[in-house]
Amino acid sequence: MQQRTLGPFTVSAIGLGGMPVSMNNDKQIPDRKDAVATVHAALDAGVTLLDTADIYAPSWDTMGHNEEIMAEALATWSGDRSQIVVATKGGITRSEGEKWGRDGSLDYLRKAIEASLRALRVDVIDLYQYHRPDRWMVYGEVMENLKTLQQEGKIRAVGISNASVEEIEIAEQVLGDGNLTSVQNEFSPRHPGSYDELRYCVDRGIAFLPWSPLGGTGGGARSIGDRFAVFGEVARAHEVSPQQVVLAWELGLGDTVIPIPGARRAESIVDSAKAVDLELSGDERARLSHSVGIDA
Repeated sequence: MQQRTLGPFTVSAIGLGGMPVSMNNDKQIPDRKDAVATVHAALDAGVTLLDTADIYAPSWDTMGHNEEIMAEALATWSGDRSQIVVATKGGITRSEGEKWGRDGSLDYLRKAIEASLRALRVDVIDLYQYHRPDRWMVYGEVMENLKTLQQEGKIRAVGISNASVEEIEIAEQVLGDGNLTSVQNEFSPRHPGSYDELRYCVDRGIAFLPWSPLGGTGGGARSIGDRFAVFGEVARAHEVSPQQVVLAWELGLGDTVIPIPGARRAESIVDSAKAVDLELSGDERARLSHSVGIDA
């Protein structure tokens, strides 16, 4: 497995997005044994970055569900756990009646982090990412809160998610040069709208983690070769899955790009991990980029 830099860590070029085993648009949640088996399959394939979040859960009263799956998978895996980086997220609220909101206050984030520490069974979180902006708060103040929690020793590295270029710049200013580890935004052929943020991160040496890099959990990933014909054509030429072509294309957009495809079946993440070995020609990359309106 190829490696890439994620702030203070070195991780696999392809990560695992944990959300689908706890919540997905198909509303099909695997049982705990199968969910753990999917994480084990990723680890066995050389994946060393596991991405989760406190809200990834079947219901509001089971928050931490996905973090608990990651903890169980690591506790029961026979490999070297010391090389595995677990990233989680917080800042989105979820309460009775499935009421959703945002909260970037220091008090809320501290409580959320402490809950994540318990769910993950760790003393410190490797990478904590601010999940979505709380528009009632000044973004810089939220970054100050994360900086405080990092100084308290609860988290090793800080990342942000669903951020604009302006918000990335603010995070850099508050956290200090080189201390913003990652930006996690939606990016795929279906959603190329975060390309400006991707380019900014690549130019600054910040890890960019595309979420839903294959187009989503509601069938978008399964049909991506049909919906985006050029990706299907290139896949047939290489005799690989369209999903591998998408991920290989994304990897080629910059050395700091680390896609985190979600999977609720072991077969899916094993296939995705193979994308690191797929070599696309310059012409193929240009065709793929052009097909989704990107000048890369």
